[in-house]
Formats: sequence, C-alpha cells, structure tokens
Amino acid sequence: MKVIDPHFEILEGLDLQSLAERIEACGRICYKSEDKISPESAEPFIRNIIKHGHNSVTEMAVLTLRIRYDSESFASQIFYLVPKFLHIDKVEKKELLVTGSVRAFRELYQANPSVKMVKAIAEFLGRHHPLFYEDLLPTRGLVKQEGVQVEKVALEAVEALPADLLAKHRHVAVLFIVNRAITHEIVRHRPVSYLQESQRYCRYSQDKFGSEVTFIKPMFFKKGSQEYSLWEEAMRETEKIYLKLLETSSPQAARTVLPNSCKTELITFANLLEWLHIFKLRTSKGAEPSMREVMIPLLHKFQEKYPTIFRGIQVDL
Repeated sequence: MKVIDPHFEILEGLDLQSLAERIEACGRICYKSEDKISPESAEPFIRNIIKHGHNSVTEMAVLTLRIRYDSESFASQIFYLVPKFLHIDKVEKKELLVTGSVRAFRELYQANPSVKMVKAIAEFLGRHHPLFYEDLLPTRGLVKQEGVQVEKVALEAVEALPADLLAKHRHVAVLFIVNRAITHEIVRHRPVSYLQESQRYCRYSQDKFGSEVTFIKPMFFKKGSQEYSLWEEAMRETEKIYLKLLETSSPQAARTVLPNSCKTELITFANLLEWLHIFKLRTSKGAEPSMREVMIPLLHKFQEKYPTIFRGIQVDL
C-alpha cells in the first residue's frame, strides 16, 4: 500500500510536441503504458485508436486555423452548420479564426463532406496532418478549394490574441493526480476533454505498479489520529482483497472493491474560458474541501500566466 498527496501538473511540455506525440502521450495515461513510447510509436498508436473508435483520445490535440475567403457565402456555410466543439470568430472582414481538436475537425468533415468551406479545411489538414485524415479523405486527397485560403496559427500568435479571443482559442491541459471522488466531480464540466487512468485495464498487482494500490492521503484526517488509523486500516484491507481477487479475476472485476480514495490520473483539457468557469465553482467556499485543495493553487498558476483572464477571481480561505 502506498499513500501520496494529491497534486497536479500543467502539461506545458505537450505544447512543444507534435500533434501525434501529444495525442499518444495523453492516450497512454489511460493504460499507464507510457513506457511503450518511442520515436516510432505515435503513428501506429493513433491509427489503432482511430480504427477502434476511441475518439476521445483525438480530443487531446487542438489547432487554430486562420481562414480567409472571397465570398461571404463561404463563411455563412460554416456558421450555419453550428459545428460541435469548434470555436469560430470573425476577426476581420472575410477572415475567420477557427479552433478545434483533431476529433472536432474530423467530425466536421464526416458530417459535411460536400460543403466548400469544410472541404477547404479538410484539404489543408489532409496535406499538413495526413495521419489524422487518411481514413476519411479520397486516396488522392481533396482538390484545393478556390476562394478559400487556410493557414495554421502558431501557438505564439494565439497567445498574443486579445483577452476575449485568447480565452476561447487557447487550450490548456492539466494532469490531476487525485482520488476518484474528485475526478467524479471534475468530469461533470462541459465542454472539456478528459482522459483518465483506467482501473478496468490497469492491473495494480503488476511490477510497474509496485504490486500495490496507491491511495490519496485524505485531508480530513490528521496522520496519527484515530480517524486516520481507521482509514488506513480500511485501505490496507481493501488492497488485500483486491490483490486476492486478481488471482482469479480480471482487473475490471476486481476493481469493484476499490474505494474513492484510490489514486487516479486525469488529464483535463479545456480553453481558458471554461477554466475560468471551473475555477469560479471549484475554488468557492461551497466547493468540496479536497477539490479546493488542488484547485486553489492551480488557479494561482493560471493567474500568473494569464492575469487578464483570471485575476478577477478572489478566493476566501
């Protein structure tokens, strides 16, 4: 049995990786198979998740496009569609800023393959990121659409956007290492993308987990107190039963005895506007104390990085 404190990590390093590397790094959290990452592993990993319809993994990479067009009818096409999980702003005359995940752009084309603006986006992404579209586009790709110009916006340019646009088009991923009770609450927020360590597939009796179950230290009980001793006794007994069940049962069957105190890893990926909403709810006095334990210090990090968006949130301790 292992007991650790809850903590978090803002996954800034992912912003420096390619879309494929980013998606693989996030996707392997679910199965705790990060040890299988290699210079050649991203492409087969992504092809496999797309083949099996694990679409949530492809939500972990977002890109922003600048689209210029000759006719207003082209822009009205995409606004008329009301595409899911895409953020669209008209920033100049005949110029759009469109941000979405790989999944969102894939599903936009799947649902509207004949719309000129959508075809222009798919043609651009198919040329620059073929791995994500090779199963959707014709073998020879799409023909470039006249009257529509698409270009990718660098992260540095997104960071330089005015606050109202920055809030919608800048996405940030955070890895929470907390107990399952906290993740049950976090995943209620929408629209947000999530990937979580899977108790269904992770077998905690294996060597890479130290042949033990990891629990999150409860903030409610002081170590050495009678309450903490009772909690610790319950966790030890749970671990003993879980490991015994694994001798004859699958992880998905044995996990039914695991409690909320179990440690889990959850990647939460949202734009700054949604993070603003999350912090307003989850740092308030009425929020669950264990939630505030991680959300308040995380808010302080966001306030340092994006003061124009988050400085207005005041936390009562």
